[in-house]
Amino acid sequence: MSLDSVTQSVDEAVSGFFEPIAKWLGEVVFYAVPVGGTDLPLIVAWLVVAGLVFTGWFGFVQLRKFKLAVDVVRGKYDEKGSTGEVNHFQALTAAVSGTVGLGNIAGVAVAVSIGGPGATFWMILCGLLGMATKFVEVTLGVKYREVHPDGTVSGGPMHYLPKGLTERFGRNGKTLGKVLAVLASFMILFFGLFGGNLFQVNQSYAQLVSVAGGEDGALGSSAGALFFGILVAAIVGIVLLGGIRSIANVTSRLVPAMAGIYIVACLIVILVNVTAVPDAVASIVEGAFNPEGVAGGVLGALIIGFKRAAFSNEAGLGSAPIAHSAVKTKHPASEGLVALLEPFIDTVVICTMTALTIVIANPASLGDDIGGVTITSDAFETVLPWFPYILTVAVLLFAISTVLTWGYYGLKAWTYLFGRSRTSEITYKVVYTVFAVAGSLLTLQTLIDLADAVLFSLAVINIIGLYLLAPVVKRELNTFLDYVRTRNAGASTGDDEDQEPAKTTV
Repeated sequence: MSLDSVTQSVDEAVSGFFEPIAKWLGEVVFYAVPVGGTDLPLIVAWLVVAGLVFTGWFGFVQLRKFKLAVDVVRGKYDEKGSTGEVNHFQALTAAVSGTVGLGNIAGVAVAVSIGGPGATFWMILCGLLGMATKFVEVTLGVKYREVHPDGTVSGGPMHYLPKGLTERFGRNGKTLGKVLAVLASFMILFFGLFGGNLFQVNQSYAQLVSVAGGEDGALGSSAGALFFGILVAAIVGIVLLGGIRSIANVTSRLVPAMAGIYIVACLIVILVNVTAVPDAVASIVEGAFNPEGVAGGVLGALIIGFKRAAFSNEAGLGSAPIAHSAVKTKHPASEGLVALLEPFIDTVVICTMTALTIVIANPASLGDDIGGVTITSDAFETVLPWFPYILTVAVLLFAISTVLTWGYYGLKAWTYLFGRSRTSEITYKVVYTVFAVAGSLLTLQTLIDLADAVLFSLAVINIIGLYLLAPVVKRELNTFLDYVRTRNAGASTGDDEDQEPAKTTV
């Protein structure tokens, strides 16, 4: 029996078993209500409303404290002796690598294709709102993280939900928090294996095959797929063994490189068509408020834009706090401010660059019922025929960095459920690398659909916790701002910036 027939049999068997489950859960999680001639998934509304609430609650923190967030990333407010494993920049790049991926390339193309250029405007707005949500969840992630005797750190919703709810509501909060923590761990682990690992490898392999001669090319065979899967698994396995320090060292180089390559590629397309830029920007703004040919009109464009942004930046899902919790800091809100840059980079910058490139190039495939990556690839190809190769490099870098970060997220969920013994951690890492190999051979689309539904189920649990713990975040923000004022005052009088901060009361 050939490898192709084996993988096809596995795909069919898995799909046959899980399809009813995936369909049912997908209908529940992504339940949509008709609004203005189109359908609004309630989970998207849930995420957007959270962004609106936290934006108001914290007084547009994403705008007022943007410069401070950049200063924190630059290390201006670092403190000697801070607990943690990585610096602010490394924590940011590790988390960004988990969100910047195929959603920025394929998802945006789908949004523009279905919702028209105006969907880009609403995507940007949703990204700006998501910055406030990300600030809240990451501040809590660092506040309630667990520092182990060996110096390693564990954080995320599985830690801040039980600890925070217990602190605020006592015994009742403790019981609820433990239940939510177990559910959160399971959801993160499940998505990590299928959405953050298998899907990324599968799609990056598909793009590589498409530029390497297709199914008849050197990599189009099952042997080529197996080779690619083993190569990715080896890279992921080696980096995972080093923990978050190793992952952060890789992503702190990989993320700027991959973002730089992709943005430069977009800029080349834009500059070649520079005379079309004003019209493209005008079509994005006009299309947001007066779209033509979009189901549901303005609401249709808005919903599509919000949906793609929510899927791309993951604000409110509880995943990013896991990476950010490893930061070296004494002030949880300092990393919360760093984290609000994440949706800005992911959605406001990279997604917008993709959308602008597609709108300007206007490839013939735009609007066709095809994969989003193909539309973006065709947009690049309108300028130079070898641009799809640049896209392939970007896709591979995006995919590998995403697989690495979700490997770490999954590890923290695994160890919360099954303990931190060496045997437990090695078992997880072996399982995760095997899934990377399987990703190049199997599609398992049903399980990937199920993983999406599971991850967005986490948003319901996580955001309820964020509402209940928002007062804690406000106190932490005030404490950090007191420290910043003290630090700046000390710097203005010539004191050493590395001095310990003055004690502040909460």
